[in-house]
Amino acid sequence: MQSVHHELQAGGPGQDLPELERRRFLFVTGKGGVGKTTISGALALAFAARGKRVLVAMCNTKERLSAILGTRPIGQDVTHVAERVWAVNISPDRALREYGEMVLKVRAAADLVFDNKYTRTFFRAVPGLYEWAMLGKAWFHTTEVLEDGSPRYDVVLLDAPATGHGMDMLRVPKVILDVAPPGVLRRDAEAAWAMFRDPARSGVVVVTLAEEMPATETIELVGEVRGELGLPVHRLIINSVLPPLFSPEERRALLADPTRLDVEAPARAAHTAESAAVAGARRAMRESVQHESLARLRRALDVPTVVLPFLFDEASTVAGTRTLAARL
Repeated sequence: MQSVHHELQAGGPGQDLPELERRRFLFVTGKGGVGKTTISGALALAFAARGKRVLVAMCNTKERLSAILGTRPIGQDVTHVAERVWAVNISPDRALREYGEMVLKVRAAADLVFDNKYTRTFFRAVPGLYEWAMLGKAWFHTTEVLEDGSPRYDVVLLDAPATGHGMDMLRVPKVILDVAPPGVLRRDAEAAWAMFRDPARSGVVVVTLAEEMPATETIELVGEVRGELGLPVHRLIINSVLPPLFSPEERRALLADPTRLDVEAPARAAHTAESAAVAGARRAMRESVQHESLARLRRALDVPTVVLPFLFDEASTVAGTRTLAARL
């Protein structure tokens, strides 16, 4: 219990962990519902506060980053959303067309290809092509430079799809290298894959919750990212951790009567002295699951870890995002 209290109170940039913002590309992933987009926004604000120019790239998603950053909606064009922070919601169709224009060099030739409904149908049927269009577009932003030759963005954060789709996206460059003949596509996939595998330039940030299923999926995900793909995992961010109210002994006492956890228990105990015990038992159960999940993650994963607090009043708000940024 004291360990969780200490980690939640510690705060401070990176909690004495290696600096993430030195990497050019970070792939932020995790199970759906763990707060991945909020963490992407918080990381962007944290990096910007340290002087970095940051781009947050999303993958054709129902955009909610603008709400947690307090800015106008973010579309397919790169948008300035905060001091030293930009964002874009990548459309696979548009990204694929832009890539085609770069390859074909002539806009009219690209129009002939991408305005053809049969060609578009073919593209949709090619496994991994749309995933590469979005991942490749995000990677391409790391290659952009300003007039003075400095990078347009110091860090690109890819707010990736949830676990399964995120893994599929990460596999795409490797698949291209296995099957594509020499040419522009293979050249770009090689350059992107070399960056993704270089721990000094890139890496994966995994976001999770201290709950049973997210913890299980996270342990599997880190194993796949490191084992199957050989990619560096730079950070595990455990989001929405409650400060413990009870000691282990108090939790055991509150959970001694299992009927307090029944679905009907709150209604049954309403307006009686037992209602406090029922509420306490439910909180104690959540703390027990949280304690066990944190212990499992620590035992199973050798990854630098940040524990972030549950935000009671500021969840998914601009103020809440800035609170989390101060701890990253």
